[in-house]
Amino acid sequence: MPINVEDAYRRVPLWKDVPLEQWRTYRWQMSNRIDTAEKLRQVIKLTKTEEAAVTRRSGRFIMGIPPYWALLMDAEDASCPIRRQAVPTEEEYKLSPNDMIDPLGEDSHMPVPGLVHRYPDRVLLLVVEVCAMYCRFCTRSRVVGTTAGYSRPANIDQAIEYIRSHRKVRDVLISGGDPLTLSDERLDEVLTKLKAIPHVEFVRIGTRNPVTLPYRVTDALCEVLKKHKPVWMSVHFNHPKEVTPQAAEACGKLADAGVPLGSQTVLMRGINDRPAIMKKLFHELLKIRVRPYYIYQCDPVKGTAHFRTPVGAGLHIIEKLRGHTTGYAVPTFVVDGPGGGGKIPLMPNYVVSVKDGVWTLRNFAGKTFAYREESPNGQPASPGYLEPSYVLIR
Repeated sequence: MPINVEDAYRRVPLWKDVPLEQWRTYRWQMSNRIDTAEKLRQVIKLTKTEEAAVTRRSGRFIMGIPPYWALLMDAEDASCPIRRQAVPTEEEYKLSPNDMIDPLGEDSHMPVPGLVHRYPDRVLLLVVEVCAMYCRFCTRSRVVGTTAGYSRPANIDQAIEYIRSHRKVRDVLISGGDPLTLSDERLDEVLTKLKAIPHVEFVRIGTRNPVTLPYRVTDALCEVLKKHKPVWMSVHFNHPKEVTPQAAEACGKLADAGVPLGSQTVLMRGINDRPAIMKKLFHELLKIRVRPYYIYQCDPVKGTAHFRTPVGAGLHIIEKLRGHTTGYAVPTFVVDGPGGGGKIPLMPNYVVSVKDGVWTLRNFAGKTFAYREESPNGQPASPGYLEPSYVLIR
């Protein structure tokens, strides 16, 4: 059972005199993020590898941990899945030959600053470089926590003008950094401009704030989102311990405001690479009205080799979910093609063979069944009838 941070925070000397009303505010949490070793030592017992990474003077990815998230970390256990996502370790500097600065090839698909246009009808609009927490596996660590400039109004306006002039774009994903670090007023302004474009049919917000700092989800924010509905939201849960009463309340407010919620989960070694952990997470998400959407193979971004699992680990998890739990709890497992290939879905192979219109298929329990195709006249399919060349069976 996750710790209730609102019952525990006064045990930490840093926060013993903070009123609960203040603790629950987004502004206070952001202003009091843990960003130094001195603060971190008051919450957890640092290991040597954590101490070395946190006190490193140069070349490190920024650290920022909201007090809310810090209370979820195990103070004694460095293998805690919550702690490992937030606290730097020396492993970040043991680089792999497969590491990349920009693994998704976003910069090469950026016609104007802050706008990634890879798919024909969809764009990614980066509106800010700030996050409530800087996750150690961040695929966009080259710009997150920097002064890349995506949040400048002139850059956002240029990106929106690009969308306006490209009529094939019907879907806009707003991301960053975390768009919910913008003020309600600024977010309202961006949504207003996008919704005024006739060919934009679908707007999404990608955010981790409902997970890492759920106090950001206020009634005022929900009113902004209601004003522009439908606005879809991709949140980012990685482990069952993240589904706290506060996160559940935040997701409930969003769902009640008419915001459909889907979760994108990054597969990480020692954090969630066991089927039982993923199943528990997805069951907990359905209970708070969040649909498991994607499992991402961890991108080969610089400094994340220690998080990355074999691709087979993700396939094994899907194998243990499909048919063993409700379909709503089974996300799509994808690998984002390094270098800009986009999302490539992977599944266990349930096709045993295809011959003369007969598909031999394997079910979740390992039993085989024959499905016989028919020609349009109702007769058995002739050899080669609609036999798919894309089924790679040898």
